[in-house]
Amino acid sequence: MKVALLSESPADEAVLRVLVEAVLGAPPQFVSPGLRARGWPNVAQLLPAVIRHLHFNTDTDALVVSCDSDDSVVHTAAHDAPGYFHPHCRMCQLRGIFHRTTKKFPAAHGRARVLRAVGVAVPALEAWLLCGRDPGVTEAAWLAGQDGGRAPYSRAELKWRAYGTDRPSLPHEIRCALHELERLRRDPRRLEHDFPGFRALAADVREWGKINR
Repeated sequence: MKVALLSESPADEAVLRVLVEAVLGAPPQFVSPGLRARGWPNVAQLLPAVIRHLHFNTDTDALVVSCDSDDSVVHTAAHDAPGYFHPHCRMCQLRGIFHRTTKKFPAAHGRARVLRAVGVAVPALEAWLLCGRDPGVTEAAWLAGQDGGRAPYSRAELKWRAYGTDRPSLPHEIRCALHELERLRRDPRRLEHDFPGFRALAADVREWGKINR
């Protein structure tokens, strides 16, 4: 299986590679180099063109896209109701872009469409890296903080906890991330439990094998 990744940084891409392989149980063929966006607005802006390019000009099987939630609305189970769409939820927006972009595509390169996997790290990817090491860092804790008007931690604090600094160099960031992933990759179920934004991505990846293309 040939898989493309769209992320916000090289460090994010390194994390996604490990986690996608962990969920699949075997290494796919990743499209290299990975596709890069500069922050959330750019992810949403680039995604339609990326989907079209991969569908019509390549034999890529699937596209994984992930971003941080930052301070946006967190995706919840209520958002998964048929026909529901929250305009300020990044998961809803990314799924909506996939649907609108591909709904009239003809088959190409022997497949009906490029499969999708969408994940949103709440509030940032560093929270995923701290899963199981810092029990106070969970998606539920962040959501409760939003509801109560007081965040349980800041994104800068998450960087300190994950990297020992809030301004890590890229090599240091990737090195620390891969170190944490040695723990998480062996059994991603804790990450899926504590972070539904990752669980959604993992569920999409598992669906790839069930779709008759």
